[in-house]
Amino acid sequence: MEMEGLGMQDSRLYVWMRRVAVIAAHVTGLSLTITISVLSRPGTSLFSWHPVCMSVAYWLCMTEGLLLFSTEASLCCCKSHKHKVRVHWFCQAMGLLFAVTGLGFMVASKKRSELPHLASWHSVLGVCTLTFTILQAACGTCMLFPQLLQPPPHPSKLRLYHTTCGLVVYFLATFTIVSAMFSDWLQATVKGVAWWALFLLPLLSALVVINQILNAHMPHKKITN
Repeated sequence: MEMEGLGMQDSRLYVWMRRVAVIAAHVTGLSLTITISVLSRPGTSLFSWHPVCMSVAYWLCMTEGLLLFSTEASLCCCKSHKHKVRVHWFCQAMGLLFAVTGLGFMVASKKRSELPHLASWHSVLGVCTLTFTILQAACGTCMLFPQLLQPPPHPSKLRLYHTTCGLVVYFLATFTIVSAMFSDWLQATVKGVAWWALFLLPLLSALVVINQILNAHMPHKKITN
């Protein structure tokens, strides 16, 4: 009985810690989006809209679209799974729209300044991230409308492709965001403790989201004596 009590306490503590982590991911995504938007001073130049759009796309829309399915602290915790899927689609569609818009502002800024494209690791990672984001959207569309594929694949396979592509997108998005911390603009704008906070917080948020995806879709083996 004493061992069972300790097990229940450990389980409750684990659930509580996961709930705190998910709430922290919610707060991190919103606060980082607001911080970058303020630092960018949107409207002062074409480039100023690029970090704003990309922050909204990946830190806010994509992150919230994934955390909807969290069992600990979802913003739609009282809604049905079908409703969550619809909100997920809306968030991901808005994320893709903002990402493409952010790319457009970056291309226009480079063209106006007559600067070369794809001249940094950040820009290369950004293009890869956007490419996989479009593939992810296409895969998700096929999940919603399986009749688009002939013959239609098994739903479990489509779900696996969608999940795998989603993991790749979030990994790439995280590395792209972290690489932006070494850009000339952010190096000149943010220094000291604030820079380290902007560097580490996306990594912590990514751990929460990726852990949720893996726990939800990776098979769990039962341990027997």
